Amino acid sequence: MILDILLIIIGVAMVLGGADRLTEGAAALARRMNVSEIIIGLTIVAAGTSAPELFVSVMSALNGTPDLAVGNVVGSNTMNCMLIVGCAAMVAPMTISRSTVKKDIPFSVGASLLLTILAVDYFLGRTDGIILLIAFAVFMAYTLSQAKKGNVDADTTQVKQLNPWLSLGYVVLGLALLVAGSNLFVDSASDVAYSLGISEGVVGLTIVAGGTSLPELATSVVAARKGQSAIAIGNVIGSNVFNILLILGLTATISPLQIQGITTIDMAVMLVSVSLVWLFSYTRFTVERWEGALLVGGYLVYLVWLISSL
Repeated sequence: MILDILLIIIGVAMVLGGADRLTEGAAALARRMNVSEIIIGLTIVAAGTSAPELFVSVMSALNGTPDLAVGNVVGSNTMNCMLIVGCAAMVAPMTISRSTVKKDIPFSVGASLLLTILAVDYFLGRTDGIILLIAFAVFMAYTLSQAKKGNVDADTTQVKQLNPWLSLGYVVLGLALLVAGSNLFVDSASDVAYSLGISEGVVGLTIVAGGTSLPELATSVVAARKGQSAIAIGNVIGSNVFNILLILGLTATISPLQIQGITTIDMAVMLVSVSLVWLFSYTRFTVERWEGALLVGGYLVYLVWLISSL
């Protein structure tokens, strides 16, 4: 047990280090291509911070622990919307553009609703996975078309300038750390769950989701503190869409997922959390500090309920 816990800590450190290198390298490459702030948040940063969920979920499916894969995504998305947006808004009120509220956030709500509908029978087959991947392709095509049209906010994000080869090296190093760290993390978390008699679904919703959501938390809070609300909210929205459409789509296509341990309540909380972010964003196109506190409080209540139901 002690060795497993130590391996979990090492795995988290590798995943976080990998996500940091991947995001920094990818963002530097994107900046050289003159990609704007919200697009960086929706795509490059979201992809980098969602990479831990991607590798954890795929490894979970390949290792025969599908509950961990689904629980990881559902738990991460709930944490993204309630804890991460909440903490970022408490640090500094988040100003959100009209186009983000009216066009980008609805994609995240739609992705959550689509997952809830497809998983109503507690099974995600290859057909479901392909549907999710097609929806992801539509999201990416739309986002990139908006960038080409110039329908984005002014770019104020400070990105470290890196040599192109160094940026590419960061991306490769980040991917390597993510693969190794995620594999180590999944194996150790599964062993701990078996030892304590805890279902893989609950472990995925809490421990694994928390560990893989740390990159999103750090990125969004730091961005909010610097006044870069676009990249903060873009990171969360993009990560949620990536988690559901790309990660679960890819995972289900590789290995059909029989969902156990993830309840209707868990799915409902995920859907409600992203809907609340959408609702709060409509109020003067700003997520105020008190709204952030409400989101954090709601997440803590959900976490207490989850633990008490063990």
